[in-house]
Amino acid sequence: MDVSKTKTSFYRRLYVAWLIDSGAATSVPALTEATGMPRRTAQDTLAALADLDIQCVFEQQEGERNNAGRYAIRDWGAIDKGWIERHLPMIKAVLEYP
Repeated sequence: MDVSKTKTSFYRRLYVAWLIDSGAATSVPALTEATGMPRRTAQDTLAALADLDIQCVFEQQEGERNNAGRYAIRDWGAIDKGWIERHLPMIKAVLEYP
């Protein structure tokens, strides 16, 4: 399947946001485990969610230090989360994720 870098980047952002929002992966290590993407790619993808007006925040765990906590989606912006859920198999196939 020949897919543009623009499309794969878009789908990667959607999938990462969905993983966080669904609770399936709420940290960088969990994202790398769920997708197989390198740590740096996961970090860059998290930072790029704002480009789609997806508000992703890091929630520090109370009493913890050194970035112990989890990511959470506060606002999906113009993105339809339901569309992502309905198209998960196709998104994962395009990205070649498990």
